[in-house]
Amino acid sequence: MAPTTMIRSAALTALVAIALAGCASMGLHEPLKVSLAGVEPLTGAGMEARFLARIRVQNPNDASIAYDGLALDVELNGRSFASGVSDARGEVARFGESVVELPVTMPGSAIVRQVLGFITGDRSKVTYRVRGFLNTGTFGRVPFDSTGEIDLSKSPSDG
Repeated sequence: MAPTTMIRSAALTALVAIALAGCASMGLHEPLKVSLAGVEPLTGAGMEARFLARIRVQNPNDASIAYDGLALDVELNGRSFASGVSDARGEVARFGESVVELPVTMPGSAIVRQVLGFITGDRSKVTYRVRGFLNTGTFGRVPFDSTGEIDLSKSPSDG
């Protein structure tokens, strides 16, 4: 191999290593935390229900996240329930939070499955999972995956 080819090869390898190290240092160490902040009904079509969901995105990292679009899926009791996408743009500040709005669609079949599962299953609690991503453009996506449980056996006055 010619000396100039070896130098070019070494330089290219060094540049790739520096770029990868730079991307790694910009990486997020903690996952985003996502929760439902509010819901408003929208006009549906046919056998679907539509809502405008407000999700709270918390960023427990030392780097802000600029996003251009997002997508999410919601599961209730381990079954697909709703999904949504939005071309919203914004930024979640470092060690900060933002509320993002996006339309969410629930197919009629998912609603029926949930009602039947509730009638025949455990009526004391509902488990949920919200997963998706914020599109960050050049560097790809920042995923989120939050789970939880709602205890239906307690009345609202129980606290």
